[in-house]
Amino acid sequence: GAVSEKHDIHRLEEGPPTTAVMTREQGLQYYKTMQTIRRMELKADQLYKQKIIRGFCHLYDGQEACCVGLEAAINRTDHLITAYRAHGFTYTRGVSVREILAELTGRIGGCAKGKGGSMHMYTKNFYGGNGIVGAQVPLGAGIALACKYFNKNEICVTLYGDGAANQGQIFETFNMAALWKLPCIFICENNRYGMGTSVERAAASTDYYKRGDFIPGLRVDGMDVLAVREAAKFAADHCRSGKGPIVMELQTYRYHGHSMSDPGVSYRTREEIQEVRSKSDPITLLKDRMVNNNLASVEELKEIDVEVRKEIEDAAQFATTDPEPPLEELGNHIYYKEPPFEVRGPNQWIRYKSVC
Repeated sequence: GAVSEKHDIHRLEEGPPTTAVMTREQGLQYYKTMQTIRRMELKADQLYKQKIIRGFCHLYDGQEACCVGLEAAINRTDHLITAYRAHGFTYTRGVSVREILAELTGRIGGCAKGKGGSMHMYTKNFYGGNGIVGAQVPLGAGIALACKYFNKNEICVTLYGDGAANQGQIFETFNMAALWKLPCIFICENNRYGMGTSVERAAASTDYYKRGDFIPGLRVDGMDVLAVREAAKFAADHCRSGKGPIVMELQTYRYHGHSMSDPGVSYRTREEIQEVRSKSDPITLLKDRMVNNNLASVEELKEIDVEVRKEIEDAAQFATTDPEPPLEELGNHIYYKEPPFEVRGPNQWIRYKSVC
């Protein structure tokens, strides 16, 4: 089925194509992935409220089209770094729901052996969710510099939120990236609120896609998986062809509060959240598009929902029964490929031998 997209461009002769083609297989894959992320986040919400997940936890539900659309447009060999709302990307970059939920619950079967938690999950070519606001942006430019240096035709996708968009380090990074023509897509996931502050109250200009000034930019509907995919393909081609960086703004929305400690309704109304859910939910939009274009039946999609729910339940079962890492693990995996060293335990007479 073909669809038309709307987007705004800055310093570009032309933008991404206004129509996109999606096969039935692609549609089913996007649907399943988005539904998996949605269910995983709702399960994390539940486990947090049961005090099984502790500490910081920032949920991604509402923004699923961003990570799924992006992932459909880049290669596994490309690199990605994001802020702390990272569970969706951890999944699309190849970490299983089991390992993600077990990491959230601090268990040894987690992707960082239960030692990282929500903001510190990594996998090959995925440099994690970073807890310091905006800090991942210069790191992403560093990864892009490595891509260029090793001449591998790889790019780095560097994401930040509207809350981080006014950080000085972002503008310093833009400057270096433009000077060195780094193959970096800078993506502002604009979910309209930085913590409890609306974009209008935080930014003199909310045209985040123009913020690169001398760097070309484009703004896309971040609730439409195909619009994101096409724009990301366009941006990736731009970077691979040696034209340097590009800034992309994805207009999206988060259903939960900023983190689990924020109920999310003191600075915005419940009606506003309901309106977004009813009019531009990324999963519903894709579902309607597929059913209306005869790419899938309602029953088929329901079957996927059942399958996804089972996967999430099994993963949650694992994440709540898997053991926590033992104390001996304390000094392990601090260094990569270093000879073992001794680590003092909580009692100074106990020593542990590290492993890499």
